[in-house]
Amino acid sequence: MASLMENLIDVLGRESDEYEGLLALSQKKTQVIASANLENLQKITDEEQEVVDRISRLEKKRAEVTADIANVLNKDVENLKLSNLVEMMSARPREQAQLAQAHDRLRSSVQELRRVNEQNKELLENALEMVEFEMNLLQASKAAPETANYTRDAYSSGVQMGTASGNFDAKQ
Repeated sequence: MASLMENLIDVLGRESDEYEGLLALSQKKTQVIASANLENLQKITDEEQEVVDRISRLEKKRAEVTADIANVLNKDVENLKLSNLVEMMSARPREQAQLAQAHDRLRSSVQELRRVNEQNKELLENALEMVEFEMNLLQASKAAPETANYTRDAYSSGVQMGTASGNFDAKQ
């Protein structure tokens, strides 16, 4: 059981390290989004994907170790949470403290990552709204108003200003 707890503490520590690295990348991404540097944004996104892949592997390892611990304790793995496991370790205060510290560190990293990702999401949404606004402004500036020219039958001719010919007139 002791080696299983050590494995769990080790995996949680490595997982926390990866989440902290992901957090640093997300904070860097905030600055890149604000400066609208698409090249650096792509690089950071690629780096994030590598970190997420490593986290995924650690998650699998953590699930395996937790399943082994649940088996040894004769508990249902679905109901075995880290906070419950910390409480069960009261007979081993050193391991309990290490597990509690690893759990708190991981939780703190994930919460901060959520906050930064929400901020980045809002920045990206604002940037998309600004691009859409600029696109609409460009389209509106190209759509010149119709002239008030009428035909002999009193119908509007519907001619738009400045769009009669799309060719360059060298005589002007």
